[in-house]
Amino acid sequence: MEGDGFCGGFFQRCKPYIAMISLQFGFAGMNIITKVSLNRGMSHYVLVVYRHAFATAAIAPFALVLERKVRPKITFLMFMQMFVLGLLGPVIDQNLYYAGLKFTSPTYSCAISNMLPAMTFVMAVICRMEKVDIRKVRCQAKVIGTVVTVAGAMLMTLYKGQVINFLGSQYMHHPRNYVPENTTDSAEKDWVKGSILLIIATLAWASFFILQAVTLRKYSAQLSLTAIVCFLGTLQSIAVTFVMEHKPSVWNIGWDMNLLAAAYAGIVSSGITIYVQGIVMQKRGPVFVTAFSPLMMIIVAIMGTFILAEKIYLGAIMGAVLIVIGLYSVLWGKYKEQGEKTIEAVTETETVKCCNGNLETVIEGAETNDIEMQKGEGCKELRVAISVPKA
Repeated sequence: MEGDGFCGGFFQRCKPYIAMISLQFGFAGMNIITKVSLNRGMSHYVLVVYRHAFATAAIAPFALVLERKVRPKITFLMFMQMFVLGLLGPVIDQNLYYAGLKFTSPTYSCAISNMLPAMTFVMAVICRMEKVDIRKVRCQAKVIGTVVTVAGAMLMTLYKGQVINFLGSQYMHHPRNYVPENTTDSAEKDWVKGSILLIIATLAWASFFILQAVTLRKYSAQLSLTAIVCFLGTLQSIAVTFVMEHKPSVWNIGWDMNLLAAAYAGIVSSGITIYVQGIVMQKRGPVFVTAFSPLMMIIVAIMGTFILAEKIYLGAIMGAVLIVIGLYSVLWGKYKEQGEKTIEAVTETETVKCCNGNLETVIEGAETNDIEMQKGEGCKELRVAISVPKA
């Protein structure tokens, strides 16, 4: 029985880690499939619309059934928060991310996305969700990590260097109809443009996490929140697509890679991901949720090199190393901060228990004194009753 209890407790502690690691594999697959679809000519505006339509269709039935009794009422302020969430995530972040992915590569896009924890930390400080005491080592680590992360992203953007060939990657077979990266001089300008788009997309995604954490404090129905955000994102993306794309043919989609990219990205990378991230965020906070992005970069680098013949440059590797170092410097500071909060919480609990114990002792002593006094008064009354007849 004790072994079962230990295993159960260990699994409960590991669940947030297992959930976030699983999501990174889902994200990695989405990057590879989406890159193939975009290179075959699919509009990223249309892809975002179909993606969130699939996400809404997958999540909404579960939200209607499972949360019908616990769903809070939506106020105007809460609806505006959901509207902005749909704008930040589905519209701004994903359209810019797909555009940057089209100009660069899956591995490069994932590496830039590793700026997410540092950006989330900076925005959390601005919104007073994080406190910075520069005299403490953990705060210094978070600040230095943020600076190093930004430096790594700048290095990846401004310096490419020579191509790094992995053993055997040039001999692998690649998907049919796959269009490789542009190797002309215009690719240099596209690379910088794609980098800027990816950085802005990451900033929008960090803003999404901060606002999602704020919204979940008052609207705790995660499935319903996910479905509403995906639905609003679908409507907003349709409006953006009508403005940016004027050919009706861009909406055509068949039983091919485009349909797979939209369905996979919608169900896995939007519906399931937003829901799981919301649950983990309520327990561990937004910084923890963004801590596992380097794993996605490693998975995508391996898959992209051997499946898509992706070119990896020296500057990208150097910048990615700096980003990962800065990332885990921020996470180390966050880990130390969480440990201090745990110690403070335990100390406060013990103090309350001691105070309650002293209070109970005082109450018990007072009750004992009252009983003794009542007994004494009873004895006096008894003695009086006996002595009167003798007189």
